[in-house]
Amino acid sequence: MWHVYFLELSNGDIYVGSTDDLRRRFASHQQGHVISTCKFLPRLLRSYVAVGDQVTARRLERYFKSGSGKAFTKKRFLPTVPR
Repeated sequence: MWHVYFLELSNGDIYVGSTDDLRRRFASHQQGHVISTCKFLPRLLRSYVAVGDQVTARRLERYFKSGSGKAFTKKRFLPTVPR
C-alpha cells in the first residue's frame, strides 16, 4: 500500500509527498531528516490518499503538485478549518 500525503508546515505551506510507510516518513519529516521540509518542520498530517502501487502514487503526487492539482487538493482534501 502506498500513500500520497499532505503535510501542513510551520509556515502554513502544504507539502505533498508519497511513501510506502506513512508513519516512518512522517517521523522523518518531524525529525528534520527531509531537506525539503527541515526549515519549516511539519505541524500536522492534514490528509492522505492510499493507493495500491508506487506508479499510481508518484503520478498522483505529480498531479497534486501541478496547478490544477493544487486547486483540486484545496477544494477536496484540505478544506479551510475555522480557527
